[in-house]
Amino acid sequence: MTVLAALDVTKAFGERLLLSGASFTLEEGERVGVVGRNGAGKSTFAKILAGAEQPDRGSVATRRGARVAYLAQEPDLDPDKTVRGSVEEGLAAWIEARDRHERITDSIADEAHASDKRIAEQLDAAGEVERLGGWERTHEVDRVLAHLGILDLVDRTAATLSGGQKRRVALARVLVAAPDVMLLDEPTNHLDADTIEWLETFLVESFRGAVLLVTHDRWLLDRVADRTIEVEGGHVHAYAGGYADFLSAKAERIAQQDRTEKNRKNFLRTELEWLSRQPKARSTKQKSRIGRAEAARDTEAPRDEARVELSAQVTDAGRAVLDLRGVGLKVPNGDRWLLRHFDLAMTTGDRLGILGANGAGKTTLLRALLGETPLAEGEMVLGRRVRIGYLDQQRAALDPDASVFDTVSQAVPTVDKERIDPRSYLERFAFDSSAQKKKVAALSGGERARLALARLLASAANLLLLDEPSNDLDTDTLSALEDFLSTYEGSLLVVTHDRYLLDRVTTGILCFEGDGRVTRYAGAYQAYAAARERETYERRAAKQTPVNLAQSAAEKALERGSKTTRSGKAALSKNEQRELDGILDKVDAADMAATAIEAELRDPSLYAGGQEDAKVIQIRARLEAAKDVALKLTSRWEELEAKKASL
Repeated sequence: MTVLAALDVTKAFGERLLLSGASFTLEEGERVGVVGRNGAGKSTFAKILAGAEQPDRGSVATRRGARVAYLAQEPDLDPDKTVRGSVEEGLAAWIEARDRHERITDSIADEAHASDKRIAEQLDAAGEVERLGGWERTHEVDRVLAHLGILDLVDRTAATLSGGQKRRVALARVLVAAPDVMLLDEPTNHLDADTIEWLETFLVESFRGAVLLVTHDRWLLDRVADRTIEVEGGHVHAYAGGYADFLSAKAERIAQQDRTEKNRKNFLRTELEWLSRQPKARSTKQKSRIGRAEAARDTEAPRDEARVELSAQVTDAGRAVLDLRGVGLKVPNGDRWLLRHFDLAMTTGDRLGILGANGAGKTTLLRALLGETPLAEGEMVLGRRVRIGYLDQQRAALDPDASVFDTVSQAVPTVDKERIDPRSYLERFAFDSSAQKKKVAALSGGERARLALARLLASAANLLLLDEPSNDLDTDTLSALEDFLSTYEGSLLVVTHDRYLLDRVTTGILCFEGDGRVTRYAGAYQAYAAARERETYERRAAKQTPVNLAQSAAEKALERGSKTTRSGKAALSKNEQRELDGILDKVDAADMAATAIEAELRDPSLYAGGQEDAKVIQIRARLEAAKDVALKLTSRWEELEAKKASL
């Protein structure tokens, strides 16, 4: 059943047409991802669906009685309300229904004989409370705030919060509302990886309404989305499945578009040759042929999209890049340790991702490597030929009064006695000659992010420090960035919550555990996640006695028993079926990853010294982790297939 629909929506800002006759339907319980280039109109489309923006033409309709909750990129909070008060606004409909039931119940208690009408009103109010989530929902505020890491802020007013904290409060308000439709614009902004995983699980397993996600988090899209729509050229293109399915289907659509355009040109060339040979056409048949030729001539050819092609000159850093020995870092102007007794040795080619809760010290570590934050203990040794390039979260290094061209031309180095041409260099980052004349202050967030990357990669750095590089980047630019980083000849430390980027780019993960502890894991994100899951299981198992383990097994058996069909056989849930549909692709990807690592180990140059060095040991660790991921996925596939076969 359709819960939300847009018909022939058109929206323009001045001469810029964002949406042109776009139509879309959202079905009950459906999860839809929205992708597109920066400035394509994704957020505008979400605002129109939410009723926060009116279309120039067209209409949006919601099913009668359906409640819609919207998370904007810039949240609107009452500055004088506390965090708890702001989040409880999401329960407004439920509180109103509960209070109505209480009022009716109290009035009935005061009456000697309740009328049938009053009893019917009481039943109606009770039904509304049940529909909105049941009789006890106030605890959900604390639960959601705890998962989003802001439970300790409940008594602070919105005016005292940072931008990231305000975003999490606004997200909590939407989640506790449990609406029929959630429209979420970049919900993972300012969330750490663990919190994003919780949100992902909540959307897949707990929330029963429909969801529309505007996001660049491709991992989230693959896990959550039943369907992906792309806003492009004013139109909305729909594709079944998540991000990986979208990429495959879009490639086929573009190929078909290219074939159609090639056929049009061939037809037009043939018809023009015929027209040039013929006298003035007089017959109806000839006039019809001329009409077809003119229609083919007037058909607008598909426009080539400006593609980002990231590249950089990298100076040789030698083998040793960075050596941290017993390093400690404290909160600026505080006593809390962010890092203690930390050792890290990086060699050329190491690409490490950095994960941890907000405020754990990830950015502080990068600034310490730059010399901007003093070490509280230990020492740091940089390789003699190391040249550091730094991308900060706020892109503060950009001068708002400078032009795009000047920003990069000042950073472009002389490499091998030949200076890179700034104009052609900027074109690789999708800045044409017109865009190069713009002031930085006039750029969108996505354009500023691209410019900051262009400036950074022009510096010929051989050690890149990237702090949330995916912020404000569209999926096309992110893909180009990942392609570049995965083959980058220097070394990399990247702070990011983007699990897709981490899995494609990194060779290891540094996880800030809290209390000054940082653990290094071999392999990319999936290997790290598998290792963390194994550690969690081992810790739980160590705490449990045989009696507890038996009790836990019994509880799980009862839980499985409660999820049975009327025939008494376990049924696949909707989420399990979705997981089963996509799990074989994940098994294949995991096997391919393990095979690729095995190929690395066959490189004879690794054993030139006659013995295994640290790099070989690291590759073997990655291989074990990759095999573990493949084994877990295969076991899960067998489990789901067995459950399905038992129906």
